[in-house]
Amino acid sequence: MASAPALHAEWIKVRTLRAQIGALAAVPLATVAFSTLAGLGDGDDALFSAFFGVVFGQIAAVAFGTTAVSAEFHAGALRLSLAAVPRRGRWFAAKLTAIGLPVFAVGLVTGPAALTVRAAVRGPHAHAATWAECLRATAGCAVYLTLMALMAAGLTAVLRSGVGALSILVPFLLLVSFVVGDVRGGVADLLPDRAGQVALHSSWDGVVGPWTGLAVTALWTAAAVAAGTWRVRVRDA
Repeated sequence: MASAPALHAEWIKVRTLRAQIGALAAVPLATVAFSTLAGLGDGDDALFSAFFGVVFGQIAAVAFGTTAVSAEFHAGALRLSLAAVPRRGRWFAAKLTAIGLPVFAVGLVTGPAALTVRAAVRGPHAHAATWAECLRATAGCAVYLTLMALMAAGLTAVLRSGVGALSILVPFLLLVSFVVGDVRGGVADLLPDRAGQVALHSSWDGVVGPWTGLAVTALWTAAAVAAGTWRVRVRDA
């Protein structure tokens, strides 16, 4: 099967699974909901308070990536997929594309929604960010969420288990950053979530900036995807 039909087939899988649609819809809902709560207080970084909900919205993006891949390891679904697309690398690339594009599109909507809600909640008390900062944060939000979903997909392919991938990523994303939150510089700033979220801040004092931070997250994602691709190629369906 050529790349276009393979991608179409994977997209059909994504949009026909209720769990997938629910996880995708939860990305903006969770982000905006928690950003609204953050907007009720006075934060030092007004821009990040608008995007604070991404800390929780990324869990939905991760769930989207894991369920899309883990569904292939149930009831012999992977054997059917590979029968249609014998070239495993092509199949996995189509799977990752079907995961990444919807998350990126939802991420582009999530950023403006979070900014709009913060402006509505804070009203005249809101500290307006510049247009350049808002555009950078909106683009960074979409890229960051996409990278986290793809990282989850790669890890799921390695472990061949959505539960296993979630049991690693969810505690890591929700706990590790808080544990090392007071550590400035060094290894802490190179964690995938901390590095990628720099793009959502007005200012930063770590070792990476907005775009270098996203590049660091991209390297983590590339490693997970490469490992997942290797696992798909060497393991029996």
